[in-house]
Amino acid sequence: MSESTQTKEEWVPKGDLQEIKDPEWLLREAPRKTEFITGSEAAREAIRRANVDIAISYPITPQSETMQQAGYLFDEGYIKEYYRGEEEIGVMSAIGGSSRAGVRSLTATSGPGLMRGMEAISSWPGARTPLVLMNMCRVINTPLAIQPDNIEISFLLNTGILHAHAENQQDFFDYSLAAFMVSEEVDVTLPAVVSVDGFFVTHARGQVSMFDEKYKLPPRDGWRNAVPSMDNENPPARISRDAPIQKSNFISYHMHAAWQQEVFAAVERSAKYWRKYIGDLIEVVNPDAEEFVVSSGACVSQAREAVRQEGEKGRKVGLVKIKTIRPWPHKELIAALKNAKRIFVPEFNQAGWLHKELCSTLYGKITADIVPGPRVYGGMTMPTEMVLEWLAKFRK
Repeated sequence: MSESTQTKEEWVPKGDLQEIKDPEWLLREAPRKTEFITGSEAAREAIRRANVDIAISYPITPQSETMQQAGYLFDEGYIKEYYRGEEEIGVMSAIGGSSRAGVRSLTATSGPGLMRGMEAISSWPGARTPLVLMNMCRVINTPLAIQPDNIEISFLLNTGILHAHAENQQDFFDYSLAAFMVSEEVDVTLPAVVSVDGFFVTHARGQVSMFDEKYKLPPRDGWRNAVPSMDNENPPARISRDAPIQKSNFISYHMHAAWQQEVFAAVERSAKYWRKYIGDLIEVVNPDAEEFVVSSGACVSQAREAVRQEGEKGRKVGLVKIKTIRPWPHKELIAALKNAKRIFVPEFNQAGWLHKELCSTLYGKITADIVPGPRVYGGMTMPTEMVLEWLAKFRK
């Protein structure tokens, strides 16, 4: 019988045909096949294997393509429920609600969409909602544009949200799958953002090694949380207490302070799980160098090539790639840069949030000069030559 003549009752969702495997085996050991695909397609393939219960979307460039693909995955039966919201704050509120109900939840956004949804997004950690937000970075500063720029990451740094920053299409695939597992750990129970630099990665092709699509992650256990999931029979006591607590300033202050401490402690506890799935929180090239380039996201690729070209000229330059922004790899960075004499921090944003984070970590720990830049923003590219010129400039 052809597919066109099958009844609705005979149709089997493709997700039901997938085999559940141990996530550590899938991400670290499973055989892989390499394909040359875009970052948006890499996100699609991660979602296909993530055993997602519900995805809610609202289109915004350059995220739209990924969530369009999520719609196709829903039609094929890889996602159980899917719909398009009316606008971003509605989407972010709804996906928080689905996570509270105990199901694996996914959404995505970009730039201005992230900012529009920030009121709801910033409430996720306090509500202990494990979910994944794919964030394809783009300009938010005036004058408004749709070009790459990752300053929006700075707005998420102190929310209590887990945050990984992908260098390329391969990272986008791996980090997104890892994010589901990390966020749902019972001693974490926090939302996770996986950011990628829009267009440079989402709309460009790269080599992505993927385990077979016949495998998928284990499902979310909706009862394995730091706080109970919501249902009609078992409303969580913490939420039901919130309203009267707000009436007493003295109790409210202590409650909020203690709860924020717990949220940020959970961020730090997540580090061991990130390491379990993606290895060390940083990657170090030429660890015995005296000059280092430290970066995250797509800037790492330009820095990597600059380090290679410097090596061809007989000059050893180190590279530190930061994989997770939250948890922030304090100890790893201090250890990797303890002998550095000069550190460069290239970024795709005007404010230099990564440079500020690094300076805060290394202050009083090392004596190296920490050079802000080079920086490009508003959609400009960062040619490898720019990094090389920056290195040469400060050697004089």
